[in-house]
Amino acid sequence: MDTYYIDGQFVSEDEATLSVKDITVLRGFGVFDFLITYNKRPFRLEKHVARLENSARHIGLGLKHSNKEICGIVLRTIEKNPHHKEENIRIVYTGGISSDGVSPQGNGVLMVMATSKHELPEWWYTRGTKVITVDMERFIPEAKSTNYLSAVFAQQKAHSLGAVEAIYKDKDNRLLEGTTTNFFAFKNNTLITPPGGILPGITRDAVLEIIEKKYDIVLDFLPHEDLTDVDEMFLTASNKEIVPIIQVDDTVIADGRPGEKTLALMAEWKAYTTAYGLGEAD
Repeated sequence: MDTYYIDGQFVSEDEATLSVKDITVLRGFGVFDFLITYNKRPFRLEKHVARLENSARHIGLGLKHSNKEICGIVLRTIEKNPHHKEENIRIVYTGGISSDGVSPQGNGVLMVMATSKHELPEWWYTRGTKVITVDMERFIPEAKSTNYLSAVFAQQKAHSLGAVEAIYKDKDNRLLEGTTTNFFAFKNNTLITPPGGILPGITRDAVLEIIEKKYDIVLDFLPHEDLTDVDEMFLTASNKEIVPIIQVDDTVIADGRPGEKTLALMAEWKAYTTAYGLGEAD
């Protein structure tokens, strides 16, 4: 059985509780972050916690713990789950109990949940995936909040159409980000990814660092109508890592197979994360 950290205590998963009066439950007001481990080493932990802090600032949620304190709690939670080969780590900071049921009062609860890492279908990486687009934008996209209504709605639509992800589209028909992912597109030797108005992805940043000297990187929005000009596309996310996209809505990307640049990047990512797990990369 897994062990979680809940508001100052380590408890078994079946003993983990949260007040029904917490405004994360009542109003969806809270923040979270998610990361995985490589060789039991949490990937860019400090950056993930910094993003949690940034999310909290964006929605006006005060945190009672420092970055260092949260990182230490995450590491102790990992130690208390030695039965995991690798882990999914979810850090949640709730809005806390509010006297009027809506206003945060600085009494939020920190939760850290460690579960065994779930392996995704191999065919996603070998054959590539289909995604759809939805005419929708996240509220305060820079914040990873617990309000996931748009993502749940979009994911349901994606799955009903045989897609693995949905990408949000703005009023100008420009692609923004996935419900739980960032995306990239290759046009010739140029790599395109949105410039802002999205959640700052930790995996996204790492990918940009790896390939910044290999390709021309353009931070710009990709209009939906330009998909026919794209040579390759891929998604990035903590749990998904790098996933090739071969179809967006009814548009097949290039020849409908994972592209050479994407496959090469996936191999580089594998080498980098292996080194990271051995403490040989940061």
